[in-house]
This record gives sequence, C-alpha cells and structure tokens, in this order.
Amino acid sequence: MKKLIYVIAFLYAFTIQAQDNAEFKAQTIEFIKLTGTADAFNNAISQIGAMVPEDKKEAYTKEANGTLEDLYGQLADVYMKEFTKEDIAQLVVFYKSDLGKKLASKQTDLAQAGMSIGQSWGMELSQIAQKYSN
Repeated sequence: MKKLIYVIAFLYAFTIQAQDNAEFKAQTIEFIKLTGTADAFNNAISQIGAMVPEDKKEAYTKEANGTLEDLYGQLADVYMKEFTKEDIAQLVVFYKSDLGKKLASKQTDLAQAGMSIGQSWGMELSQIAQKYSN
C-alpha cells in the first residue's frame, strides 16, 4: 500500500512539474516573439522565398511557417537554461511596456549597426596586430 501511495505521489508531482514546465516554455516563447524575433523570422521566410516561383510560393510559405513552432521551442529551451521563470515573466512585462516595444522595434537596426561597428573595430585590430607582427 505504501508503494502505491509513493507511486501516486510521484506521478502527481511529475504531472505538476510538467504543467509548470509547459507554462514556462509557453511564456518563454511569448517573450521571444515580443523581442521582435517573429518579425525577423517572417522577413527571413520572405527573403529566402523570393527565389520560389510565384505558383509555388503559397506552399513554400505554409511549409516554412510550419518550421517556426519547432524553432521557437528550441530557442525557448536555450533561454530556459539561462533565465528563471520569474526572469522571463519580468521580461515579458518589460517587452509589453512602451519602452520594451520600442526596443523590440529597434533591435534589428541596433544589431546591424553593432555588427558594422564590430567589423570596423576588427579591421583596426588587425592593422594593430600586423604592426606588431613584423
């Protein structure tokens, strides 16, 4: 009888943890979408799909969009390793604020500008390294 009670308690705890994890993952996916990532993925689907003939574009778009759920799940797993459920909840609140929405809308431009600055800096470092290599 004790074993049965332990098994029931274990299954109950496992079920609660699975539900909690599913909620955490769903909220993490919501956070990822709020950051502007959804727009970036949709743009990528459109840009890559530009080479698809017009008569096949609808099928391509449907299949490409079908890959997003798995992609979001994989990204959520990465974020869930780095942030707690409470962290993600606070980030969702932030990204729903006016400032968070502004940041999300500027994210791609900021990343591109940062990459450009980083490339220029890398070239500068290469010149410095060459100076000391001779």
